[in-house]
Amino acid sequence: MKKKLDKNHTLYFQKNYPYYLKNKSSKPFQATLGIGGNIGDVRRRFNHLFVYFKKSPFVEILQTAPILKNPPFGYLEQDDFYNTLIVVKTCLRPKALLRYILRVEKKFGRRRSFANAPRTLDIDMIFYEKVQLNSKDLILPHPSWKSRSSVVIPLTYLKSEDGKKR
Repeated sequence: MKKKLDKNHTLYFQKNYPYYLKNKSSKPFQATLGIGGNIGDVRRRFNHLFVYFKKSPFVEILQTAPILKNPPFGYLEQDDFYNTLIVVKTCLRPKALLRYILRVEKKFGRRRSFANAPRTLDIDMIFYEKVQLNSKDLILPHPSWKSRSSVVIPLTYLKSEDGKKR
C-alpha cells in the first residue's frame, strides 16, 4: 500500500515496514538507524536487510517505520531515494555499532565514490540512547537529522517506549 504525502514524498507500507516487536529485548542499548538507497530494487533490499538483522547476534529489531520515497539532496542528478528508520537494541557500544553497520553496508554492495552519491544501501546511526558524541568518525545524535524529511517523516510513525505514536 502507498500513501502520497505531497508531490515529493510517498510512503510505502509493506512486509516488515512498519514492524513492531511484541516481546522485550535482552540487549542493553537502543539505537535508531536511518537506512536509505536509490540503486536497484531498494525496497526489496530493505526486506533482505530486515532478515539479515533478524539473524544477527549484534542487533535485535524493535520496530521499523514505513518506507519514504523522497528526492535526493546534495548531489541532485540521481534517482529519488527510499528511506526508513529501524530501531534496534544492541550489545554494541556506538563505535562498535558503527563498524558493524559499515560492514553491513559493504555486504549489501555499498561503494563510496563521492559525497551524496547514488548508493545501494546507506545506514546512518541517528540516535544511540541519549548519547552525545562528537568524534572524527561519529557524531551523535546525527547532525542533520532534524533537517531531513527522510528521518523526520518516518520518525512520526514510530511508537515511543510507552507504545504510543510519537
